[in-house]
Amino acid sequence: MTKPMHAWATDTSTSADAAGELDDQALDDQAPSWRPLVAQSFAEPSVSAEEFKSAFRNHPAGVAVITADPGDGPVAMTATSVFSVSVEPPLLVFSISAQSSAAPSILCADTVVVHLLGAGQLEIAKLGATSGIDRFADTSLWRRMRTGEPYFPRAHAWIRGRIVNRMAAGTSTLVVVQAVETGAPPVGDPSADAGSAEPLVYHNRTWHRLGDHSKLP
Repeated sequence: MTKPMHAWATDTSTSADAAGELDDQALDDQAPSWRPLVAQSFAEPSVSAEEFKSAFRNHPAGVAVITADPGDGPVAMTATSVFSVSVEPPLLVFSISAQSSAAPSILCADTVVVHLLGAGQLEIAKLGATSGIDRFADTSLWRRMRTGEPYFPRAHAWIRGRIVNRMAAGTSTLVVVQAVETGAPPVGDPSADAGSAEPLVYHNRTWHRLGDHSKLP
């Protein structure tokens, strides 16, 4: 069943406890009101699909892996479309193509885990980007959270969140997620610096790492 598409009408913010966790029932109790969103489409695109992809080919993007389990088994996909849109409330957005094998499960899930990867987790990025394999066959790579979602503990940072909005956009769907719980190096921790974390970047169909060598004066 397709769930209704909505957008934020009012903001809401809640405080996490000392461990950075948020009670799911508390989030339900403070749910905001909604209003419908409408996705527009145009009869004639001004550029071809290849021209559009070519324009973005030289635009680097961070790499994330998104996992979920709506009840029929864990799924994962690699994405370069993840970005934050708000801190109060804490919201992030990603897009998922209808061609993705993980799309049906992720789109009907209530919660997801978004993993923000460093170069040291390239194996996980490739796992989520490879079609036709069991992405959870190697049980040493993943675990279940206390709330049941599958996740990769080795990720540089992860965000568990609740899906609060879905909007059709061409052949993809935009998904809005409110962060509920995070795991990441604390502010000021040396491991959060690019020189140590070496963020993973996808550029022109190739994996790259950021670090001290890539800093500009």
